[in-house]
Amino acid sequence: MEKQHQLTFLDGLRSGITLAVGYIPVALTFGLLAKTTGLSLIETFLMSALVFGGASQYMSLSMLAVQTGIIEIIMTTFIVNIRHFLFAASLNQLVERDSRWKKAFYAFFAVTDESFAVAALRSEKLTAGYMIGLGSIGYVSWVFWSAAGHFAGAGMPSVLQESMSVALYAMFIGILVPALKKQRKVLFLAAAGALFNTVFQLSGMLSAGWSIVCATLLSAVLIEWLHQVRTEENRKYV
Repeated sequence: MEKQHQLTFLDGLRSGITLAVGYIPVALTFGLLAKTTGLSLIETFLMSALVFGGASQYMSLSMLAVQTGIIEIIMTTFIVNIRHFLFAASLNQLVERDSRWKKAFYAFFAVTDESFAVAALRSEKLTAGYMIGLGSIGYVSWVFWSAAGHFAGAGMPSVLQESMSVALYAMFIGILVPALKKQRKVLFLAAAGALFNTVFQLSGMLSAGWSIVCATLLSAVLIEWLHQVRTEENRKYV
């Protein structure tokens, strides 16, 4: 019986090259937008190095732009990233037995949407070396190009820097549209979130930050409940 190839750190690097390249335009754009939002170069660098979450960082920029409090930003980021608990639980079944500290170390930069998709498709048993290689190359790319984007933005004319703030909303639309093509539920989720947020802010019930947090939670719970109800009803008629 042929012995199965054991994945190494170099295998992880090779698997992560395409991810690292794919991060470049998104990271550059984040750096540019961080500059126009008012973040310094070191703040931009630290956000990418300590958070390492594209959607979370873009969302944080939009909340910082409206002077949202730190607690609201943390809570919203937590809600957005709840899916990573599922990613981690799934990958834990695929990786070799190892110490918890080692898994905690590589989980920070290896448990992302893109890395999870690559790792989960491997037929071999995942090793710590492979996960470190897979995650580290994407992490370095994201952090470096975020800082590079901010540095490039510093040399842009002030008028162009101010106009870049519109790109933040364009980025969210760009993220939303592909998801709409796959699931119509995403459209209802976005619409419900926008509606709740508008009601909360216009009524003066909540601040801008808490409006986003509550709108995110309510829309997610409501749409998922309606989806489950509809699914159960369809099963009755099958």
